[in-house]
Amino acid sequence: MEDYKVKIFIEYLGDLHCSVTHSLSGQTFLTDAPLDNQGKGEYISPTDLAAASIGSCVATIMGIVARNNNIDITGMKINVTKEMTNVPFRKIKKLTLEIIYPNVLKDDDFKLLSNVVKTCPVTRSLSNEVELEYSFHFQNT
Repeated sequence: MEDYKVKIFIEYLGDLHCSVTHSLSGQTFLTDAPLDNQGKGEYISPTDLAAASIGSCVATIMGIVARNNNIDITGMKINVTKEMTNVPFRKIKKLTLEIIYPNVLKDDDFKLLSNVVKTCPVTRSLSNEVELEYSFHFQNT
C-alpha cells in the first residue's frame, strides 16, 4: 500500500492564535498557546490537541475492532489527562486515558478491546519519553 498523505493548513493569526484547516473535510478550528505558556486559553492548545488525538485515535481503533467483532461500545467515553514538564525542556510528560465503557463487556470482548489501545497510530508515533497510562471502567455496573 502506498503511503497515505493528508494536508493540514495552518495560518498564524497573531496573538498566539492559529487557524487550522483539514484539507479533506474543509473543517477549521483555532488554537491558542496554553495558559501556562503565555496563552489566554481561548482555544485548544497544540499539546492539548496531542492529548485529544490519542483519545480520539484509541476510540476510533476500538470502534473499528468492536464493529468488526459485533461489540457495541456506542457511548464509550475516554477522558485524557495531559501532564507537562519543563525538564529538560517543555514537552508532554504523561498522558493518562480513562476509558469508560457504557456497559459491562464479556471477558473476551474486554480483553480484545483493552489490547487495542496500544495499537493506535498516534500512540505508536509518540516518543517513548511520553508516559502512557490507561484505566478501564464500566459506566453501568
